[in-house]
Amino acid sequence: MKTLLSTIVALLIPFLAASQPELPVQQWEGKTILLIGAHPDDDAYSMGTLAMLNANGNQVYIAILTTGNVGTLDPDLGMVDLALIRKQEEQAALAVLGIPGDHYINLGYDDGMLEFEDQKAVVSELVRVIRKVRPQVIFAFDPGKGGQRWHKADHRAAALLAADAARAAMWPLMFQGQITVEGLKAHTVEEYLLYDSAEKDKNTWVDISAYKEKKVEAMSRYVSQWSSGWYDYKGPELTEEEAMEVKERVSQRIEYKEGIPVEGFRHYKGLPDNIGR
Repeated sequence: MKTLLSTIVALLIPFLAASQPELPVQQWEGKTILLIGAHPDDDAYSMGTLAMLNANGNQVYIAILTTGNVGTLDPDLGMVDLALIRKQEEQAALAVLGIPGDHYINLGYDDGMLEFEDQKAVVSELVRVIRKVRPQVIFAFDPGKGGQRWHKADHRAAALLAADAARAAMWPLMFQGQITVEGLKAHTVEEYLLYDSAEKDKNTWVDISAYKEKKVEAMSRYVSQWSSGWYDYKGPELTEEEAMEVKERVSQRIEYKEGIPVEGFRHYKGLPDNIGR
């Protein structure tokens, strides 16, 4: 069995390597990584990769735009209750990945309404985050290559807001008060790993074999989003049977290439002006 697995991995290495950035993601060390998402749990697209990067000595930060406060069909949950639940779930998931709690940032916007917010205000807040964290790499929803990619509601807005903020952060006269008053500095992001890309646009596959179980464990912390929690929240503690059901459903979301668990991205390197080309 071990020999067969080794053979599969050996056959897959050229496929994975050919689609990697110049320095494969698995070899990244000492980088600062910032993921920008719309909701608590949007990091699930990248959890295996984030866990690996964190273990390899990179600094990983998570910036979420909304509190996720309307993502339920349970009639007994209010917006404040759900926002607190989603925060607790996110913090529990990040703890599984080894990402420090103080590396989690939430901008506090209402779930489902992101594209109706004042875009200048949202971009300004994201620019502030980028200038404070100063990431070499941003993870974000893929806004699309050659044409805008369709995403549902907040994901659609988050894709464009992240790209716009990355562009604005590099220009010292954009949101200048952050520099002259707050003492921040303009910052240029070097690389992007864009998730939830169109399949044809993915050009980077990260082998998460060593981190698959961490991803399953972390995703399973989002009790309100899995199993019956979406309709009838019983968390955060589940019965053994319910916990097994959640893990089974989460496991089905893992993507495989030639039997190897992977996460796929569109890698882009360069100025954010060309991120969609």
